[in-house]
Amino acid sequence: MIIGVDLGGTNIRAGIEHAGNLISPKREAFNNSGTLQDTLQQLISFVKPLVQPGVKGIGIGVPSVVDVEKGIVYNVANIPAWECVPLKEMLTDEFGIPVSVNNDVNCFVLGEHQFGVLRGLRNVVGVSSGTGLGCGIVINNQLFQGSNCGAGEVGLLHYLEHNIEYYASGNLFRALYNTTAEEAHKRALAGDVVALAYWHEFGIHLSEAIKSVVYTYDPEAIVLGGSLSKAYDLFKEPMNLSLKNFSYPESIKRLKIFRSQNENITLLGAAALVDLNSRTSARVA
Repeated sequence: MIIGVDLGGTNIRAGIEHAGNLISPKREAFNNSGTLQDTLQQLISFVKPLVQPGVKGIGIGVPSVVDVEKGIVYNVANIPAWECVPLKEMLTDEFGIPVSVNNDVNCFVLGEHQFGVLRGLRNVVGVSSGTGLGCGIVINNQLFQGSNCGAGEVGLLHYLEHNIEYYASGNLFRALYNTTAEEAHKRALAGDVVALAYWHEFGIHLSEAIKSVVYTYDPEAIVLGGSLSKAYDLFKEPMNLSLKNFSYPESIKRLKIFRSQNENITLLGAAALVDLNSRTSARVA
């Protein structure tokens, strides 16, 4: 059994992975504006009830760049106090069991590859669209994170007047339409033609993120996750139509695009970090 933790800017979630299933899932609002000491104490208090006999480690995903080997977290999005946090060392000292830390979207794609819709595929990418846009990559069945855990940041590529993330995340609805993706989703489901047009435009912009992924990694499959993927049925048609303009049509014809089906998949992927890092350490030794 391994504890998986997903630390977001506004919420924190955790659970225990056992035989590919998540048990004892829990969630609470996270005090992201607190001091470093306050936020760390909340994290420790939240995880502590899950640390029980039989639990062999903790895996945690954070929305940030991570020194994976040392478990140091840098400049966490939406948590101002987390500029440089030796999270692995702190939690290992606190709980006395192995701790692994990685980017949250890497945990998402790892979860899908080991437990979800990407099982059995070798080269895959997870695209997560919510507050921002991020990608996690698996190449030849191995999590690829780059030299600084920064691989997959296609959302920061220049696009139109800003970057891809500006248009292919929840920011689109805030910045251009003075609403939220959640509200636009509700309105669109009720038949609001203006809100439906918002999602049509979002689908076109998201296709640009997918094109960047295919140009860069040429995966067998992409899985869409994050809060905006819940509106998949509202944007999939314009997204797919836009993808037909791709320079290499055969690549798009062969590409499989899935929507994530498991709301706990990032927690399962975070838990999988522990065994992944254990195997890596054994090979190095």
